[in-house]
Amino acid sequence: MTVAAAFAGMRRVVPVLFRAGCPHCHGSFELTASALRLAIGATSKTTFYSFTCPDCGSAVRKPAGERIVELLTGGGVRTLRLNPTV
Repeated sequence: MTVAAAFAGMRRVVPVLFRAGCPHCHGSFELTASALRLAIGATSKTTFYSFTCPDCGSAVRKPAGERIVELLTGGGVRTLRLNPTV
């Protein structure tokens, strides 16, 4: 099957939006996958996602449990795997 045949029935792609909140300004908003970064560490304490608040410009970092990791990776968020320190 060619790529063209696989996507022949699709008319447009709707971007995935993630709801997020800023702990600094308490703003609530939606972000696209390109606005988020996911870092997966060796433990739950070193696994987090981050973004820049579109309202106040603050850098935000929040913990990411298994479900959040699943949702973000499934939605196309870029992922960085952190190497454990030796």
